[in-house]
Amino acid sequence: MKLLLDVQQAEALDDFSDFLPTEDQLQQWADVALTERTEFEEPELTIRLVAEEESRQLNSEYRGKDNPTNVLSFPFDAPPEVPLELLGDLIICAQVVRQEAIEQGKSADAHWAHMVVHGCLHLLGYDHIKDDEAEEMENLERQILATLGYPDPYLDEEK
Repeated sequence: MKLLLDVQQAEALDDFSDFLPTEDQLQQWADVALTERTEFEEPELTIRLVAEEESRQLNSEYRGKDNPTNVLSFPFDAPPEVPLELLGDLIICAQVVRQEAIEQGKSADAHWAHMVVHGCLHLLGYDHIKDDEAEEMENLERQILATLGYPDPYLDEEK
């Protein structure tokens, strides 16, 4: 598998660049999350890093929640006759990710990696609405993040 990654950064984040991951990091995290989990040979993925206002606007429009959120996943489902290997788009809000990392006592890299992995799994159809689905998704996230050298992102939540 060779992931074709398009990274976009909102202009509103120009003063926030010290906290943002590199394209190489985003590529690595998405590669590991998607390897062996997609039937595509050359899947395409867009990751857009945004500020709170854009995240809030998209979250409101598509989920009916009028607040910014850490990651939004927009899967692309091509009709069978259209031979695109486009997985979809991830929209990640830098300010929310930073605030969560601080509040949860996690390194920025670990939390960014978690958001990319979490979003990629959503693009592949995983969800966490029902308890059994959440358990499956969270276990997979733990495995992927461990492969990347990051700690269990849910460890503190289980105490």
